[in-house]
Amino acid sequence: MNILMIEDDKELCDAVSFRLEQEGFSITACHDGEEGLYYMQESPFDLVILDRMLPHMNGIEVLKEARTRQIRTPILMLTALGELDDRLTGLNGGADDYMVKPFAFEELLARIRCLLRRPAVYQDSVKSISLGDVSFVPETRTLSSWEKTCTLSSREGELMEVFLRNPGQTLPRQLLLSRVWGLEADVEEGNLDNYIHFLRRRLKTVESTLQIRTVRGVGYQLEVFQ
Repeated sequence: MNILMIEDDKELCDAVSFRLEQEGFSITACHDGEEGLYYMQESPFDLVILDRMLPHMNGIEVLKEARTRQIRTPILMLTALGELDDRLTGLNGGADDYMVKPFAFEELLARIRCLLRRPAVYQDSVKSISLGDVSFVPETRTLSSWEKTCTLSSREGELMEVFLRNPGQTLPRQLLLSRVWGLEADVEEGNLDNYIHFLRRRLKTVESTLQIRTVRGVGYQLEVFQ
């Protein structure tokens, strides 16, 4: 079983990760909210252990954004904030369980095993991503709007999916290159500009109102007009 642990206390994170690995789990650890959300979206995990007080994005923000992006991985919040209102905020925000620090490792292990015994939630029925007047099917790379349809290339499709899953956010050029071409890929930034041009043409072809805006010196942003 693969577990993602998002915890800014590195000593605690290392200690818990070590104990869980002894129990046979595979652990990926990170220490801030933005990085944790990236891992949740990019890699399949069986469970996420999420702290609440995190740099860049706090645990509640990570939790709500993950659920907004249709990430259904079970999430166990592990935090020092244990008042009733804190627990309700976490559980109502989409957490599957809420555990307060300090804790006994044996209880944490029992809660993890309990969550992992629950039936998985399959999303096979959710085959498309919809935003504004656009619908995109990643499996077939089909882009549709106003009864007009076109098929994207593999690279175009990967880039379009990143934009559709992050509407309104300014996405740095390096982030887009790493998401679509890979961290180790030897690719020139001009290639990204070319594919942005291709995507703009695709959106125009289906007569969508979505627009990819250039943010000078930073990257690109997908704008949605209501």
